[in-house]
Amino acid sequence: MIRQVLRAGNPKLMRPARAVVDFDTPALHALIEDMIDTMQALDGAGLAAPQIGIDLRVVIFGFTSNERYPNAEPVPFTVLVNPCIEPLDDELTLGWEGCLSLPGLRGEVPRYQRVRYSGRDPEGGLIDRTVDGFHARVVQHECDHLDGVLYPMRMGDLARFGFCEEIQSAGLTVARA
Repeated sequence: MIRQVLRAGNPKLMRPARAVVDFDTPALHALIEDMIDTMQALDGAGLAAPQIGIDLRVVIFGFTSNERYPNAEPVPFTVLVNPCIEPLDDELTLGWEGCLSLPGLRGEVPRYQRVRYSGRDPEGGLIDRTVDGFHARVVQHECDHLDGVLYPMRMGDLARFGFCEEIQSAGLTVARA
């Protein structure tokens, strides 16, 4: 089922989410299916449970290609429960991000270039990966939602934030909403 995505300003997006304690349950699987349906319907690169009003530490992300990020390398589809992220060095890179909770907007956000992330799959199995580039950016963005953080809160230069059409017409990025 496609769910409504909460938009910036909704207080539910600003709260830290609760850890999942029960794995492999019908409720958890139903939540994940709804998240997948919602992300795919909106052509998203990822989605966090708080974005659909569920305060659980669950994120999904991944795509083969994505019109919203035409130059991004593929990211394997992942369901990540109770994630932890560890930066592997201090290198930050700037990259343009959008968010289903801030439709029509983009901003240039600093993120760690290389991270290790771990967590559980829906059945409780361990996930542990070391990634870089856009994959690292996506997982950091989605996991921020679990702590009540939206990408503009990470930006150092709000002059690099605005509506997709304006950013694209200025030649700053390919910025499809």
